[in-house]
Amino acid sequence: MNTTREPRIVSRLYRIPRRGVIFGVCAGLSEYFGFDLTVTRVLVVVGGCFSFPLIFIAYVLLGFLLPARSSSGPQDDHIDSVERQVRVSPHGTLSNVRYRFRDLDARLQRLEKYVTSNRYKLDREFRELKD
Repeated sequence: MNTTREPRIVSRLYRIPRRGVIFGVCAGLSEYFGFDLTVTRVLVVVGGCFSFPLIFIAYVLLGFLLPARSSSGPQDDHIDSVERQVRVSPHGTLSNVRYRFRDLDARLQRLEKYVTSNRYKLDREFRELKD
């Protein structure tokens, strides 16, 4: 049994019913283009005010023609948000990851320094005396 996760195709257009109101078309469009879901919904409503029949027909057709993407749980939601962040701002996401790794490395260095110091041994002896 292969437990590795295959990489998903990020540039595929789906509808996402679990995040949508009617068919999940706006949720799929917002993820595909990297927009905020609320902005996409507002654009569809504003477009509907100017050209209701065209927007309505397009929305219903997309609702029936686009495949629905299902997820198996909250882990997929986290992966979706990471994919969305990478699509919207790849440089910012990479900078954020670099910052997090530097921070973790600094914390790990402080932890190693403490554990290998005489202070750690002394604190452990005091804890043992309390118990």
